[in-house]
Amino acid sequence: MTNSKAKAGKTIRVRLYKSINSCQERHRISVRALGLRKLNDVRDLIDSPSVRGLINQVSYLVRIEESA
Repeated sequence: MTNSKAKAGKTIRVRLYKSINSCQERHRISVRALGLRKLNDVRDLIDSPSVRGLINQVSYLVRIEESA
């Protein structure tokens, strides 16, 4: 079952604004799964439940802004 938002091509812009140095290893892996490597690194990702789950897990490290 696919998300209707993902079909519409809606994307989310995710920015890493806090260092991953002193966080849990699982959260570091989640940040890498989002494609973020350095501070202020930005990625445009398709809005899907799996991406939202990763963002929610590391919400204290990233900023999101929705874009069309």
